[in-house]
Amino acid sequence: MASDEAVAYGSVLLGPAEQRPRSLRARVQLLLTVLLVATNVIGAGIVITLSAVVIPSPSPNRGTVLALAIGVPVYVGVAVLVGSVWGTAGSLRALRWAIEDREPTESERVRALGVPWFLTRIQAGLWFGATVLFTLLAVMLQPERALTTGLTVGIATLVVSGIAYLFSEFALRPIAARALSGEERIKVRGLGVRRRMLLFWCLGTGAPVAGLVVVAILSLTAGDVSLEKLAVVVLVLGAVVLCFGLLVTWLNARAVVSPILAVRNAMEQVEDGTLDVEVQVYDGTELGQLQAGFNQMVRGLREREHLRDLFGRHVGRDVAEAAALNEVELGGETKVVSVLFVDLVGSTTLATEREPAEVVALLNRFFGVVVEEVDRHQGLVNKFIGDAVLAIFGAPVELEDHAARALAAARAMATRLADEVPDLSAGIGVATGEAVAGNVGDESRFEYTVIGDAVNAAARLTELAKDVDGLLLATWETVEAADEEEAGRWREQDTVTLRGRSTETVLAVPRS
Repeated sequence: MASDEAVAYGSVLLGPAEQRPRSLRARVQLLLTVLLVATNVIGAGIVITLSAVVIPSPSPNRGTVLALAIGVPVYVGVAVLVGSVWGTAGSLRALRWAIEDREPTESERVRALGVPWFLTRIQAGLWFGATVLFTLLAVMLQPERALTTGLTVGIATLVVSGIAYLFSEFALRPIAARALSGEERIKVRGLGVRRRMLLFWCLGTGAPVAGLVVVAILSLTAGDVSLEKLAVVVLVLGAVVLCFGLLVTWLNARAVVSPILAVRNAMEQVEDGTLDVEVQVYDGTELGQLQAGFNQMVRGLREREHLRDLFGRHVGRDVAEAAALNEVELGGETKVVSVLFVDLVGSTTLATEREPAEVVALLNRFFGVVVEEVDRHQGLVNKFIGDAVLAIFGAPVELEDHAARALAAARAMATRLADEVPDLSAGIGVATGEAVAGNVGDESRFEYTVIGDAVNAAARLTELAKDVDGLLLATWETVEAADEEEAGRWREQDTVTLRGRSTETVLAVPRS
């Protein structure tokens, strides 16, 4: 889980999802500074490479060399100063809410998501200014170099602008995640994925290739360009196009793929049964909608699982499963089932002689044993009736050995209650027979239950069981319906006529 937190934004450079505002500000500011400086270094390298090696142009005269020696350092210094102050001030204004560690307003949210474009416009403006300035200097000092100067700096401007946006968006992902947190529906802000892909293809590949075409035209129109010189020009410019076009394409592809990978990794955790997972939403495009949609889906799964768990606790897991499969409807069917009934002895006296908290604690221990044994033997705890419990074996899920399971559960229950809850005693009765099992009530409110002679017989047996050793009785009919192994653990005890029955019932107790 720690590794997932470390790459919450697609890179360990961006830190974990939870980090202090001061650490976040220092990390983002350092990343922005390093990446934007690297962007400008790349741009300068493109200009030098194109001017010195690639684009055919006359050698600079004395005036051009002097102007460049003075103009380049001065402009670079001014541009760095203006860009740093302007970019830092504008970014801090837009991100003040993140520094103050508070929830952003809607306008602050929009401004924060627009910071990458803001920084990109600054870079583009400064490089466009350099294009205009140095082209004008060339026109005044050496007109034959004007086209070369404008072309080289112009191509660098496009490449720098594209890389600056991608670097800025990358460094500001933690801020974008905080700006987008809590939004149920992510609105696409700025360019969508399709337009962004097309734009960066134009900046990273289209523009350099267009420059290659221009260079080829210039080389063909210049009469003094040899075939060897033309080959060198094409090779060098082709390498520039491949390298920097690949860089822009790779950065753009990474920006698109990272949110998808985050969703894929989270989906794998959900498939493994981990629903306590959430993706950091840090993209303001359709990819952010994908991330937010995944989070909504997982929240829905968590709520569904929670409701399913609560429902299962109230009506039983098997009934809940049937309801989830849309198999629940009013009505019932006649089934042969085994019914286990448990009823406390002296519950009224217990409530009057002990503190309420103590009574509740005892009852919870009592019911805990009953429920555990019924579940362990694949029965259904159908009802809690005051201090009594009704459990069913053989409905709603068919069990061929329901009689054996009910008898085994009763024996284990009687032993555990005597050992684990000695302060309480309860009569346990088990009976097997036909019963109507199904949903009764109204369409708006119904419950699963069983009605029939077996239920009545089990309830009667609990009263008789309170007066026998072991506090457990079953009908011999149930023992005969069980398998040989379980039946061998019981013996006949007596014959009685249960209330509600006209014939005698043979009773059974566990062998000592």
